[in-house]
Amino acid sequence: MSERFHFTLQATDGRARTGTIHTPRGEIRTPAFMPVGTAATVKAMLPESVRATGADILLGNTYHLMLRPGAERIARLGGLHRFMNWDRPILTDSGGFQVMSLAALRKLTEDGVTFSSHIDGSRHLLSPETSMEIQRLLGSDIVMCFDECPALPATEDAVAQSMRLSMRWAQRSRDAFGDRPGHALFGIMQGGVTKDLREESAKALTSIGFDGYAIGGLAVGEGQEAMFGVLDYAPGFLPADKPRYLMGVGKPDDIVGAVQRGVDMMDCVLPSRSGRTGQAWTRRGPVAIKNARHADDPRPLDEDCTCPACAGYSRAYLHHVFRAGEMISGMLLTWHNLHYFQELMAGLRGAIAEGRLDDFVADFHAMRAQGDIPPP
Repeated sequence: MSERFHFTLQATDGRARTGTIHTPRGEIRTPAFMPVGTAATVKAMLPESVRATGADILLGNTYHLMLRPGAERIARLGGLHRFMNWDRPILTDSGGFQVMSLAALRKLTEDGVTFSSHIDGSRHLLSPETSMEIQRLLGSDIVMCFDECPALPATEDAVAQSMRLSMRWAQRSRDAFGDRPGHALFGIMQGGVTKDLREESAKALTSIGFDGYAIGGLAVGEGQEAMFGVLDYAPGFLPADKPRYLMGVGKPDDIVGAVQRGVDMMDCVLPSRSGRTGQAWTRRGPVAIKNARHADDPRPLDEDCTCPACAGYSRAYLHHVFRAGEMISGMLLTWHNLHYFQELMAGLRGAIAEGRLDDFVADFHAMRAQGDIPPP
């Protein structure tokens, strides 16, 4: 394998693609769903358990790791991979989304964002240069450039100004990242739901040149219809020979729709967050395990699922441990959710490779339309 990061496109079906991202730490099969390990852990899961679900790559969070335990400390301890006992690829976001969400606790300038820590109130500056340095210390395989992500809805002028600032920051991120064989830097397209702004952003990014390209600024309040409207054209603005990453998505039907429109990578906290709050994602849609109708149900969550939660435990048991506040509830439901999401990705990859994506998507929606089967 080459020491440099590269992407191989293997098959297409309509606009959908399947391929492989090659990195020195291992291959990433696309379309890929990346579990989120915000603070160097996928909550309620061991790293080897996450890998057993089929995940090829994890996502870490620059903002949270810079504040606690600190990027310098992680570097002294051997880098993020060794620190969290995950030897496969890691993507880290730039921290931009988190600091932008702090609202009153931040000050935005051309230089970057000065903000107060949500942990202890200490003041920090996050800029394209500091974001690149923090992600270098972490040892991330895929580094995201620093950008601003405005919440929607917003005026077109505000979105345009924000996007152009992000493009200036993208150039500074590229300059600060330098040449790091085996590591990749992704640019982030912005522009809200305005086609001309999205195209302008894509042209700016491709003129700079990145190893992959993300579609940012979606799944931030605009709704699925508007998001799909942007995805109907935005991936086509990006180079076909580079990975396309839709940030912060999402629910299973969001994932399927994004893959149909040419997206290669996605991430979301949903599988683990839902697991901790008693929601299981299945082929028939979400199941709220806290509901009383599960209290005497001897069936698994999904009789066709091979995850540990379905192989060894009944709905009645899962209902009981969730109601009792036992830790095993979040562990089992998170494992099931991550297994389901990775199984969905494997199904999408196989369908694209075999040219039967339309049938796969039709079956996906038909199964979900049936809904969860009530207990006998």
